[in-house]
Amino acid sequence: MEGASLNSSMWLTGWSALALLGYALAAWGASPERERWMPALWLAWPAHAVALVFDLGGIGQLPAGARFGFAPALSLMFWLVWAVVLIESRFLPLQFMRRVLAMLAAAAVALAWAFPGQLHAAATPWAPLHWVLGLVSYGLLGTAVLHAWLLGRAERQMRHPSSGGAPVGLPLLRLERLTFQFVAASVLVLGLALLLGAALGAPWHWDHKTLFSLLAWCVLAGLLAGRHWLGWRGAQATRWLYVGAALLLMAYVGSRFVLQVLLGRVV
Repeated sequence: MEGASLNSSMWLTGWSALALLGYALAAWGASPERERWMPALWLAWPAHAVALVFDLGGIGQLPAGARFGFAPALSLMFWLVWAVVLIESRFLPLQFMRRVLAMLAAAAVALAWAFPGQLHAAATPWAPLHWVLGLVSYGLLGTAVLHAWLLGRAERQMRHPSSGGAPVGLPLLRLERLTFQFVAASVLVLGLALLLGAALGAPWHWDHKTLFSLLAWCVLAGLLAGRHWLGWRGAQATRWLYVGAALLLMAYVGSRFVLQVLLGRVV
């Protein structure tokens, strides 16, 4: 029994180290003269996925069961963001942001390695779906925030072309459309997670996680309504998005960080 758990920890360590190596090489080689290191991303991203499977799935761990925590949630969020970036890099000039994203993903992998998930017993058959939807909503909203940042940077470059440092060639209308598509997807997925938690027997408690999740959903749904009926765009829409993202981050990652790391409690 203990041997199986130790073996699983070794596999988690190995895949996490491989992902860290790949992201480090990608960050180091992100300048135009070192494009030969870009294939490192195709080493890091799959290794990151396997590490997440071992961590969140609790493969080989005792007792068996789904495992969650603030660090694996952040790690999954950056893995999903990278999934979108790797696809969109074929259509948009996103090379300039690879270094920062690779460094952030490496930090998330290292954090999940240091603070792996903790066992959560499934009270009902619907509980795993509730958890998965909640985690996916993090990735979708993180991707929306990334696109909003790109949109704001491209707008600044268009208004102040002499400022330098901003990317060129980013289509504003496409970025705006993608931003709100990801916001809408995150609202839908988060809403489904909340409905499952409330109506289908998954654990439901009026704690910080629930309160901040509901507030985040209301802010993001308000953003979509404001865009549809009031034509919100630009800085006003971005502020609503950032507030909603901060609330959702506090809902699980923030509260679990305080409990698990600062207070040392098993949650």
